[in-house]
Parts: sequence; C-alpha cells; structure tokens
Amino acid sequence: MFLRLAEQHRKFVQDLVMNLQALAIVLERQGYLASCYTCGGQMNSASFMVSLGENHLIRFLVSDYGITWTEMRDDRELMKLEGAEAISQLQELANLVKYNVQPSVTLPKLA
Repeated sequence: MFLRLAEQHRKFVQDLVMNLQALAIVLERQGYLASCYTCGGQMNSASFMVSLGENHLIRFLVSDYGITWTEMRDDRELMKLEGAEAISQLQELANLVKYNVQPSVTLPKLA
C-alpha cells in the first residue's frame, strides 16, 4: 500500500511540475515576467515565479517535501500557504490567465 501511495505522489508532483511549466510559458507569451525552473530531468521539483507588479511577486515551490505558495511585496511576505491551499491559490492565478480576467492588481506587461 505505501509503495503505491509513494508512486502516486511522485506522479502527482511530476504532473504539477509540468503544469507549472506550461503556466509560465503562457504567462511569458502574454508578456508577463514568469519563470519555472526544475532540478534534473526527473521533474520531481520546481520553482515557479511571476511578477504581479512593481515589487509584487508570487513564488510557488513544489517538491517531494511539500508545496508552498508565497506572495511578497517590497521583499515582505504577505501570505504563505501550503498544500491544498497553495494549489487552490495557484488555480486562481491560472483562472486569471485562462479567462483573461484583470486582477485587482494590474499585471505588468513587458514592452
């Protein structure tokens, strides 16, 4: 049972990493400052970042050790979420892109 759960978790993390990479590409194509870095070729961790305005940054980290969403402004942490709450917040960001909704904060576009 535990081996099966471990394998499911690995696949979940890999799927999440692939989706983060895709979200970064979509944001970049729309002119936003976004990136997604992975370590190694096994897709078992990633660091996703996007700028939401002047000194306003979102960082989403995923690995075998956990999942975190951190929102910062002026180098101060505004909000930090973990696990399912972090993924829900990531879905909100994806919905903004998917439905082309302007958030309450204006996302800066590259020139």
